[in-house]
Amino acid sequence: MSPWRCLVAVPARLESSRLPNKVMADIGGQPMLRRVLERCRQSRRAAAVVLCTDSDLLRQEAEAWGFPVLMTAASCSSGSDRLASVVEALMALAAEATAGPQSGPPDPARTVIINVQGDQPFLDPAVIDAMAEAFSATTPAPAVLTPVYRMAAEKVHNPNVVKTLLAADGRALYFSRSAIPHVRGIEPADWPQHAPYWGHVGIYGYRADVLARWAGLPASPLEQIEKLEQLRLIEAGIPVGTFPVDGDFLSVDTAEQLEQARALALSAPLG
Repeated sequence: MSPWRCLVAVPARLESSRLPNKVMADIGGQPMLRRVLERCRQSRRAAAVVLCTDSDLLRQEAEAWGFPVLMTAASCSSGSDRLASVVEALMALAAEATAGPQSGPPDPARTVIINVQGDQPFLDPAVIDAMAEAFSATTPAPAVLTPVYRMAAEKVHNPNVVKTLLAADGRALYFSRSAIPHVRGIEPADWPQHAPYWGHVGIYGYRADVLARWAGLPASPLEQIEKLEQLRLIEAGIPVGTFPVDGDFLSVDTAEQLEQARALALSAPLG
């Protein structure tokens, strides 16, 4: 049986609708995208870290920082869509980085592509390692995995923080910008006292054969309503497994969150 191979792919674009050019925003003296890439490079289990982008500017910057780049179409609708469009090249890079170009063709069912968004400048590399280990240790191997964390009460009703509703076995039942579950008959401020609320870290581990199916999945009305790409998987009946991680996690989607990141950088320098 072929070995498991793991690669981190970071999809990024400049034209963010809510916070334009955010991936190049300065955070503690470093562009946010560089912080993300450097964090990923600290992973022990990832054979390589690759930027996937439609921006020639981002390509030049990432290559200057020492990261390989795959160019993608500007028409890609999400990070997962961007990675799926170059999945064959990602598999080849994973195989080459792991065992050399003469090791035979990569096995899509034993290649893990970990999608790390370019707006998570403080992602713990241990989360990437835990995801890679979960794929290799679980039989049958998951189709998709994503980390979740117990959410602080003050974040439950923040629409900029994505929530995950979990089944008893840890499968994700739904993702939403709204607080789920709804606690009937209780004031919303008191809901966290009556139900656990899970936040979504925002990274995805795909078996490469599952990621390769992305473009053929049916259109997802829920994805369009919530603007959450993972709902395309849920609507298509592809199980999304989760695993819990400790801590709080910041994705930079708004000007307020960018200021939070800059404040955090004062106490969490790169490395």
